[in-house]
Amino acid sequence: MKFSSSCFAAVMTTMVTTANSFSFVPSKILTYQDKDEASGSYCTSKWPSSLQMVATNDILNERDTSDMGGRRKKTKQERLELASKGLQVHVVGLSIHHASVDVREKLSIPEAEWNAASRELCSTGEVAEAAVLSTCNRFEVYYAAAEPREAMARVTKYLAQRSGLPMSLLRQNLFVLSGDDAVWHLMRVSGGLDSLVVGEGQILSQVRQCHLHSIESDGSGGKVLSRMLNNAVAAGKRVRSETAISKGSVSVSSAAVELSEMKSVPDLQIQFSEARLAVIGAGKMTRLLITHLASRGLERITIVNRSLTRPKELQEQFPDVDVQIKLMDDLWDVIGQSDIVFAATSSEEYVVSEALLEENALAGGRPLMLVDICVPRNIAEDVKKIPNLFLYNVDDLKAVVARNTAMRQREMIEAETLLMEEANAFIGWRESLSAIPTINQLQEKANQVREEELQKCTRKLNGSNLSEKELEAVERLSRGIVNKLLHGPMSHLRRSDSVEGKQNAVKELSAMFRLEEEGDKNARRRR
Repeated sequence: MKFSSSCFAAVMTTMVTTANSFSFVPSKILTYQDKDEASGSYCTSKWPSSLQMVATNDILNERDTSDMGGRRKKTKQERLELASKGLQVHVVGLSIHHASVDVREKLSIPEAEWNAASRELCSTGEVAEAAVLSTCNRFEVYYAAAEPREAMARVTKYLAQRSGLPMSLLRQNLFVLSGDDAVWHLMRVSGGLDSLVVGEGQILSQVRQCHLHSIESDGSGGKVLSRMLNNAVAAGKRVRSETAISKGSVSVSSAAVELSEMKSVPDLQIQFSEARLAVIGAGKMTRLLITHLASRGLERITIVNRSLTRPKELQEQFPDVDVQIKLMDDLWDVIGQSDIVFAATSSEEYVVSEALLEENALAGGRPLMLVDICVPRNIAEDVKKIPNLFLYNVDDLKAVVARNTAMRQREMIEAETLLMEEANAFIGWRESLSAIPTINQLQEKANQVREEELQKCTRKLNGSNLSEKELEAVERLSRGIVNKLLHGPMSHLRRSDSVEGKQNAVKELSAMFRLEEEGDKNARRRR
């Protein structure tokens, strides 16, 4: 299969099932106007026609979800039986590609709360399995459900309640993908192909954390979803080890450095190498930021943090950089002495705003560049009103990213091929679950016939004065014969490579052993 690089740059693709394998064909991207029934306005969307789905008012009339109590953890057997009953995977979310930062930050969920949010989504029964992935550039809920319409209504209502955003605004920003399209989307996300900076490695770590949380004792991943996330992690690792897509500047932090370097002369009238730099916060983003700054010859930077522990760790990690450490009490002095200030804290409140700058006599003086790489944002939008102050956030990194993406088109094609293999592996496994009911029926029927014939035989042997031990040996013999006879048919069911092959094998065995007739008889007996 061969596609042009422009096809692979498309945000979404559609999966097409063939007789012997799965292959992906990019959907046609349409631009159209979707009417918002609540407001009467239209929003122009660009999305594959086969994938576009939005939450509508008529599906939100589900039962009250006020009861958000916890659920008992399902056993392995229960999860397997649930998975075999036709659970389909879906994803609802938004990302930097089609939602602004002010919408994304309303839905953002700290990693420590991912499992709590997943449990809440599953608590009412419409959603069987769920996992949350919330990062600076995207918010996505992966879930599995037997009834997609009810499940989507549950998820969208939960998002509206949590964010406080009107449903009309959510509808303009959310995307919904189902089945193979949801699987393919997750593979692209894990591979870094759907990231702001193509090939960046941080998203793989975040997908891995999503998988690990989903299989924790308080997680809601379940059999299907946890398997899909695990396959996605494997896919992401292969992309980075078997292609060159992760070479060069591949993170939001590196894009922030490139942007500040590109804007230093027009905004500040000084070379980037001469600028005095500071960063607020001392977490992972700061470490990545200093790493990329150091690669450009950084000699000195000031870190402002609430405590000294993490900044001192960064001091030790970067012995060639003069890292000055200040506490938050000195924040305004540091800003006043800096040319470029990066904001990278985990605070959910604004750290810098127009009022705070004016209060500390830092408004309207010499040129100052503020680069906010956090979601939720650390710097209020109103600081743009201040003369000589230049604010950039994660949405402004797109210009830098466009340059990097163009250089990675060739690697994206190779990465897509690897991702297809991993997506096919999961889909093949998922389809194999459809054989479980047939296998169970076959085992039940064989065991029923065995027990009936064994009872007849036992009545005849009663007069032979067989001991209990000898009767047990006869029963073990009957079990062994049945297991040997069933081994071939059941292995055939499991080994069928293609989906069509599995479906045909199920039909053949059902007809051969009259399993459907037996199932109908059992159903009538239960009535």
